[in-house]
Amino acid sequence: MAIGLEKLAYEAAQTARVGWFFGQKILAQRLTRTIEVPARLRGRKMPDLSRLLADLRRLLEQDWRNVEAGIYAAPEDWRGNPLNELRRALDFFADLGAVEARRHGERRERLLSDVPEGTYPPYYLQHFHFQTGGYLTEESAERYDHQVEVLFGGGAAAMRRQALVPLRAALLRRGDGGRGARLLDIGCGTGVFLREVKRNYPRLAVYGLDLSQPYLAVARRRLAEWSRATLRQGAGEALPFGDASFDAVSCIYLLHELPPRVRKSVMAEIRRVLRPGGTLIVTDSLQTGDQPDYDALLEIFPVAFHEPYYAGYLREDLDALFGSGLARESTSVAYFSKILSCRRTYNM
Repeated sequence: MAIGLEKLAYEAAQTARVGWFFGQKILAQRLTRTIEVPARLRGRKMPDLSRLLADLRRLLEQDWRNVEAGIYAAPEDWRGNPLNELRRALDFFADLGAVEARRHGERRERLLSDVPEGTYPPYYLQHFHFQTGGYLTEESAERYDHQVEVLFGGGAAAMRRQALVPLRAALLRRGDGGRGARLLDIGCGTGVFLREVKRNYPRLAVYGLDLSQPYLAVARRRLAEWSRATLRQGAGEALPFGDASFDAVSCIYLLHELPPRVRKSVMAEIRRVLRPGGTLIVTDSLQTGDQPDYDALLEIFPVAFHEPYYAGYLREDLDALFGSGLARESTSVAYFSKILSCRRTYNM
């Protein structure tokens, strides 16, 4: 009976989430102009609304099965003040006009003009997703997670949670429930994934790295109730950690945000800081061929949402990127995402 009630609560919460965020997605589409589809994509088949909703439903079914199997705790969705959700929605739509102006404006308008103090790599100084402030303002940090949920119709949190599956497998291999282990999350952003990690493994020592101080400030609030959580500003291509210092490294929606040369540098750094036998967990966008019906939609994505390095990511050979020091262990698909885990080989 307890499981039955928990499932009903889960289904009610997720139905409300999808209705809330998918509704905003549809409204935003109606309030904005359609982008011009590149000639090479015209006439290509794309998933329609019914297909997207069916695939989102499958994601949520898998999410519940993971909860039911004890792989991770039930999500804490909708447990805050509902007025905060309304405030975030109003803020999202208030910013939509500026986003729309960049989407249909000059290419130079996609670059940040007002850069705060600090040293940032040139590739980072963009209005990613056309959002105001890129990743470098407090307003962007407060708005970002809501924007992503609208983009994926309420499925972003469930996609992100799938990275907890290979993390659990990695910790179980240790035989101590993760006590004494160290996890590094590169590009941790506002700390959403690390909060899920700490909810499930409160004694696990976690480290988050991100270039954005405003996003790290939000992450600190999210992780404030736990100890053994360290957040640092820095770039993935120059990790401020010693060799072989982590048992697990996660990259959640990071690789597609990086230029090709930086992806290679980040992966070299991951191989350096990951202990032999340690686990790399990558959650990122589908790539070309993963779900053939989605291929044309994926190719439109960087045009519609200003992801300047996404097209190169779609064609990236991930096994070649991982290199000889990382052996792929598992791959799974979750709606618009895929989750990969690799073991650090003992051949250094």
